[in-house]
Amino acid sequence: MEIEFTLNGKVTYAEIKDDTSLFDLLRAKGCYSVKCGCETENCGLCTVLVDGKSVLSCSMLAARVDDRDVVTLEGVQKEAEEFGMYLAGEGAEQCGFCSPGLIMNVLAMEKELVQPEEDAVREYLAGNLCRCSGYMGQMRAIRKYLARGGEVR
Repeated sequence: MEIEFTLNGKVTYAEIKDDTSLFDLLRAKGCYSVKCGCETENCGLCTVLVDGKSVLSCSMLAARVDDRDVVTLEGVQKEAEEFGMYLAGEGAEQCGFCSPGLIMNVLAMEKELVQPEEDAVREYLAGNLCRCSGYMGQMRAIRKYLARGGEVR
Protein backbone atom coordinates (compact mmCIF):
# COMPACT_ATOMS: atom_id res chain seq x y z
CA MET A 1 0.00 0.00 0.00
CA GLU A 2 1.30 3.47 -0.83
CA ILE A 3 0.64 6.40 1.48
CA GLU A 4 1.33 10.10 1.22
CA PHE A 5 1.74 12.28 4.28
CA THR A 6 3.58 15.37 5.42
CA LEU A 7 6.59 14.59 7.60
CA ASN A 8 8.16 17.55 9.35
CA GLY A 9 6.83 19.92 6.71
CA LYS A 10 7.80 17.83 3.68
CA VAL A 11 5.41 15.79 1.55
CA THR A 12 6.51 12.18 1.89
CA TYR A 13 5.57 8.95 0.15
CA ALA A 14 5.99 5.46 1.49
CA GLU A 15 5.26 1.93 0.39
CA ILE A 16 4.14 0.06 3.50
CA LYS A 17 2.68 -3.26 4.55
CA ASP A 18 -0.76 -3.26 6.17
CA ASP A 19 0.73 -3.98 9.60
CA THR A 20 3.57 -1.42 9.54
CA SER A 21 3.58 0.71 12.67
CA LEU A 22 4.06 4.45 12.47
CA PHE A 23 7.13 3.99 14.69
CA ASP A 24 8.77 1.62 12.17
CA LEU A 25 7.92 3.92 9.26
CA LEU A 26 9.36 6.99 10.98
CA ARG A 27 12.58 5.19 11.87
CA ALA A 28 12.85 3.99 8.26
CA LYS A 29 12.47 7.63 7.17
CA GLY A 30 15.41 8.66 9.37
CA CYS A 31 13.54 10.07 12.37
CA TYR A 32 15.85 8.65 15.01
CA SER A 33 14.51 10.81 17.83
CA VAL A 34 11.50 8.51 17.90
CA LYS A 35 12.37 5.70 20.28
CA CYS A 36 10.54 2.58 21.35
CA GLY A 37 11.05 1.45 24.91
CA CYS A 38 8.05 -0.77 25.54
CA GLU A 39 5.80 -1.39 22.48
CA THR A 40 2.87 -1.39 24.91
CA GLU A 41 1.87 2.31 25.07
CA ASN A 42 3.40 2.69 28.53
CA CYS A 43 6.60 4.73 28.23
CA GLY A 44 5.92 7.70 25.92
CA LEU A 45 9.31 7.46 24.19
CA CYS A 46 7.69 7.12 20.77
CA THR A 47 5.49 10.25 21.05
CA VAL A 48 5.03 12.25 17.85
CA LEU A 49 2.46 14.78 16.73
CA VAL A 50 -0.18 13.79 14.20
CA ASP A 51 -2.22 16.78 13.07
CA GLY A 52 -0.93 18.61 16.15
CA LYS A 53 -2.00 16.01 18.70
CA SER A 54 0.42 13.77 20.60
CA VAL A 55 0.27 10.14 19.51
CA LEU A 56 2.18 7.04 20.54
CA SER A 57 3.73 5.92 17.26
CA CYS A 58 4.36 2.35 18.47
CA SER A 59 0.63 1.71 18.66
CA MET A 60 -0.55 3.51 15.53
CA LEU A 61 -0.62 1.89 12.13
CA ALA A 62 1.30 3.85 9.52
CA ALA A 63 -1.66 3.61 7.14
CA ARG A 64 -3.57 5.96 9.48
CA VAL A 65 -1.28 8.89 8.63
CA ASP A 66 -2.22 8.88 4.94
CA ASP A 67 -3.02 12.51 4.01
CA ARG A 68 -2.08 13.73 7.51
CA ASP A 69 0.64 15.85 9.08
CA VAL A 70 3.28 14.10 11.22
CA VAL A 71 5.89 15.96 13.25
CA THR A 72 8.80 14.42 15.10
CA LEU A 73 11.45 16.11 17.21
CA GLU A 74 13.47 16.64 14.03
CA GLY A 75 10.69 18.94 12.81
CA VAL A 76 10.56 21.17 15.90
CA GLN A 77 14.25 21.72 16.60
CA LYS A 78 13.91 25.38 17.59
CA GLU A 79 11.07 24.74 20.05
CA ALA A 80 12.77 21.60 21.38
CA GLU A 81 16.02 23.47 21.95
CA GLU A 82 14.18 26.19 23.85
CA PHE A 83 12.44 23.73 26.15
CA GLY A 84 15.65 21.71 26.45
CA MET A 85 17.32 24.78 27.95
CA TYR A 86 14.65 24.81 30.66
CA LEU A 87 15.25 21.11 31.32
CA ALA A 88 18.99 21.65 31.57
CA GLY A 89 18.49 24.69 33.78
CA GLU A 90 16.61 22.54 36.28
CA GLY A 91 19.06 19.62 36.06
CA ALA A 92 16.29 17.51 34.52
CA GLU A 93 18.00 16.36 31.33
CA GLN A 94 19.66 13.38 33.08
CA CYS A 95 20.47 10.70 30.47
CA GLY A 96 18.11 12.25 27.89
CA PHE A 97 16.62 8.98 26.66
CA CYS A 98 13.06 10.02 27.57
CA SER A 99 13.49 13.66 26.51
CA PRO A 100 12.21 13.43 22.90
CA GLY A 101 8.84 11.98 23.95
CA LEU A 102 8.55 14.38 26.87
CA ILE A 103 9.38 17.36 24.69
CA MET A 104 6.83 16.36 22.04
CA ASN A 105 4.14 16.06 24.71
CA VAL A 106 5.04 19.40 26.29
CA LEU A 107 4.88 21.12 22.89
CA ALA A 108 1.48 19.54 22.19
CA MET A 109 0.23 20.44 25.66
CA GLU A 110 1.36 24.03 25.22
CA LYS A 111 -0.89 24.34 22.16
CA GLU A 112 -3.82 22.39 23.59
CA LEU A 113 -4.11 23.61 27.20
CA VAL A 114 -4.43 27.25 28.22
CA GLN A 115 -2.71 28.10 31.51
CA PRO A 116 -2.97 24.55 32.89
CA GLU A 117 -2.84 23.88 36.59
CA GLU A 118 -0.13 21.52 37.79
CA ASP A 119 -2.58 18.60 38.12
CA ALA A 120 -3.56 19.04 34.45
CA VAL A 121 0.11 19.04 33.44
CA ARG A 122 0.75 15.86 35.44
CA GLU A 123 -2.27 14.16 33.87
CA TYR A 124 -1.23 15.18 30.37
CA LEU A 125 2.26 13.78 30.89
CA ALA A 126 1.21 10.65 32.81
CA GLY A 127 2.43 8.34 30.04
CA ASN A 128 5.99 9.71 29.92
CA LEU A 129 8.32 7.52 31.95
CA CYS A 130 11.74 8.61 33.14
CA ARG A 131 13.91 6.12 34.95
CA CYS A 132 16.53 8.70 36.02
CA SER A 133 14.53 11.26 37.93
CA GLY A 134 11.74 11.81 40.39
CA TYR A 135 10.11 14.21 37.91
CA MET A 136 10.54 17.24 40.18
CA GLY A 137 13.15 18.87 37.91
CA GLN A 138 11.03 18.14 34.86
CA MET A 139 7.96 19.70 36.48
CA ARG A 140 9.94 22.82 37.44
CA ALA A 141 11.19 23.10 33.86
CA ILE A 142 7.70 22.65 32.44
CA ARG A 143 6.21 25.24 34.80
CA LYS A 144 8.90 27.78 33.90
CA TYR A 145 8.64 27.02 30.18
CA LEU A 146 4.85 27.41 30.13
CA ALA A 147 5.00 30.50 32.36
CA ARG A 148 7.16 32.36 29.87
CA GLY A 149 3.97 33.04 27.87
CA GLY A 150 1.47 33.03 30.73
CA GLU A 151 1.11 32.01 34.34
CA VAL A 152 0.96 28.35 35.34
CA ARG A 153 -0.91 27.79 38.60
